[in-house]
Amino acid sequence: MTDPDDATPTDVADAAASAEPPEPPDAAVTEPIAVERDQPQGDEVGQDDVEVEGPRRRERRERAERRAAQARATAIEEARREAKRRASGRIANEPKPVARGVVRGLKMLLATVLLVIVGVGLALVLYFTPAMAARNIVVTGTGTVTREEVLDAAQVRIGTPLLQINTNQVADRVAAIRRVASARVQRQYPSALRITIVERVPVAVKDFPDGPHLFDRDGVDFATGPPPPALPYLDVADPGPTDPTTKAALQVLLALRPEVAGQVGRIAAPSLASITLTLGDGRVVIWGTTDRTDEKAEKLAALLTQPGKVYDVSSPDLPTVK
Repeated sequence: MTDPDDATPTDVADAAASAEPPEPPDAAVTEPIAVERDQPQGDEVGQDDVEVEGPRRRERRERAERRAAQARATAIEEARREAKRRASGRIANEPKPVARGVVRGLKMLLATVLLVIVGVGLALVLYFTPAMAARNIVVTGTGTVTREEVLDAAQVRIGTPLLQINTNQVADRVAAIRRVASARVQRQYPSALRITIVERVPVAVKDFPDGPHLFDRDGVDFATGPPPPALPYLDVADPGPTDPTTKAALQVLLALRPEVAGQVGRIAAPSLASITLTLGDGRVVIWGTTDRTDEKAEKLAALLTQPGKVYDVSSPDLPTVK
C-alpha cells in the first residue's frame, strides 16, 4: 500500500481524474421545481444567491480545479526533471557573449598593427630609395672657416637618403675643425641638410716658436697666425683648457667691463694667487686671486678714473691707487 506522502504530483492528479463521477444521462437530469415563495428582502436575497450552486456549475468548477491541479503537477515534474538533468551535467555550458570592450580593443589593436606596418614600410622606402635624399647642403655660421672646409669635414655625398645620414657623426666631424667651437646638423625634408657652426673667438694670444697662437675663452689653442688688434697677451707657463692658471687668467679677463678689457695689453698668472694686469699705457693692476672677481671688476672700473700707476684690487674692501 502506498503512503500518501510519497505520492508524486502526477499520481495525485491522475487519482483525482479517476475519481471524477460520471456525468448523469440526460434523461436523469431533472429540473428543479420552481416553488413560489415570498421574496426575501435586503441581505437575505444576496446570501441565498451565493449559497445556491447548481450541479453543472459545480461540475465546471471541479473540472477547472482538476485541470489546474494537473497543470501544477506537470510543471513541478518538468522542474524536477530539469534539475536532475542539470545535476547530471547533460546541459552544455552556453557560450558567453563577447563584451563590447573586447571587440573595441580588438579593433584598436588591428588598427595599430596596420599603422605600424604602413609606417615601417614608408620608413623602408625612404631609407633605401632617393625619394628624400640630400640634394642640397646648407652651411651657416661661417666666417674664417670656409664652406669648403665644412663640406670636406662633413663627408656627406649628394644624393644620400636623409635617413641614412647620421647627423651626430657629421656634427662631430665638423666640430673637429680647430676654429669651430660647435656644430649642429639637421635634416630638412624633403631634400636638404643644414650644417650650422659656431666659430671660436680669440680672447688672448701667446707667442710660440712657430708663431702666435690664439686662445678662446675656454683656453683652447685653435689657430696660429697674426692676432687681431688689441688682443691681450696671455702670460702663463703652460696654456691650455686644463691648466688652472690659464683658467684663472681667462676668468679675470672675461669678468672685466668692456671699456677696461679693451685697455689690457697683458695678463699674467704665474700662480693662482698672483694675477696681474698690464694696461696698454703701462699701468699695472694687482688682482690677486679669483675670489670676488665680479666685485673687483667693478672697483677697478672706478679706480681707473683716478691718476696713478699701480691699482691694487686684491682686497676689494680696501682698493688702493699708487
